Amino acid sequence: MESTKREEKPFSRRYFIKSGIGCLSIMLVAPEAWSATRLADRPPAFTLKPIGRSFQLPDYYIWCSSPIWGADGKVHLFYSRWKKERGMSGWIRGSEIAHAVADSPYDRFEHQTVVLAPRAGYWDSTTCHNPLIKKVDDTYYLFYMGNSNGKTDTKRIGIATSKNLEGPWTRMDTPCLLPGQAGMWDDHCTTNPAFLKGDDGLYWLFYKSWNTAEYAQAKGAVRGNRKYGLAKAKHPLGPYEKVSENPVIDFSDRPNNAQLEDAFVWKEEHRYYMIARDMGFFNHEYGLILSSSDGLRWTDPAVSYSAMKSYIQELQPASHLKRFGRLERPMLLLDKETDKPRFLFGATQGGPDDTSTTFVFDILSYKL
Repeated sequence: MESTKREEKPFSRRYFIKSGIGCLSIMLVAPEAWSATRLADRPPAFTLKPIGRSFQLPDYYIWCSSPIWGADGKVHLFYSRWKKERGMSGWIRGSEIAHAVADSPYDRFEHQTVVLAPRAGYWDSTTCHNPLIKKVDDTYYLFYMGNSNGKTDTKRIGIATSKNLEGPWTRMDTPCLLPGQAGMWDDHCTTNPAFLKGDDGLYWLFYKSWNTAEYAQAKGAVRGNRKYGLAKAKHPLGPYEKVSENPVIDFSDRPNNAQLEDAFVWKEEHRYYMIARDMGFFNHEYGLILSSSDGLRWTDPAVSYSAMKSYIQELQPASHLKRFGRLERPMLLLDKETDKPRFLFGATQGGPDDTSTTFVFDILSYKL
């Protein structure tokens, strides 16, 4: 696999200079817009072969498919789901996390059991969502997001643990990471956990958040600007301490309210990589890829994968599926021997039941 390092930049630097003079404004904006266009025209970092909609349930929307190899040689999938009658927005109030298994990434997954369901009286009383399964030593750690009022402002990251993928699972009674104080960039929530062990020997937890006041005042289809922070701990269960009062990934000074979400991180040859869903850097259908030497300063994003229509052709689904054509919540299943990207899992709308399903790609090659 080839690896090409790009210049790392903190995203707080202004890329655009505002001006009321039309011609000067065009001259200032055009070079950056042209640069983004050049990046978009490059082949995606991942060369993918579609395996297909490997997991679907007729009565549920499926989202957030996090795979891991089991000791049995099979692939175990931890996924979020909610009842079809709740509609696409049902994830925020009534999602649960379940477990499915397939003989290999090329085979169909079969539902096994519900792992985490909302529990009355706790911080995760109305939803359990965003699962991320990881193994550290002899323990499995299931990171996830819960909320307690069916809204975004109580979204918090928590952890459940087990010695076996089949359970039983023990979950923490309190979140492992709380939002910042009022007025901070991350005062709204903590969500979308991404986790790995850093070269410093600490456990790194990347999280998505945004500012409540900006979110409340924003207008348009996408309100607010989502950013990523980083917290570290000596143990996977925490306590986690944020490395900075500022986000480590911030696109807010870019045009089009550019941002990303659904980050997944991994380490390769002492460098950190992140794939995520594009939210305005190029469009809302691509995946992004960034890299960093320290987890704090990240390169400009390039395209990791294209829109779904680049890989498969499907009939247009029912009109209520407004996100059809996107691969969201990208997750990698790493090679058992090399720990390098081998399969891409994601969530996408559509399928025979007009809901959403897991979709799996074979990663034929990639260029970092």
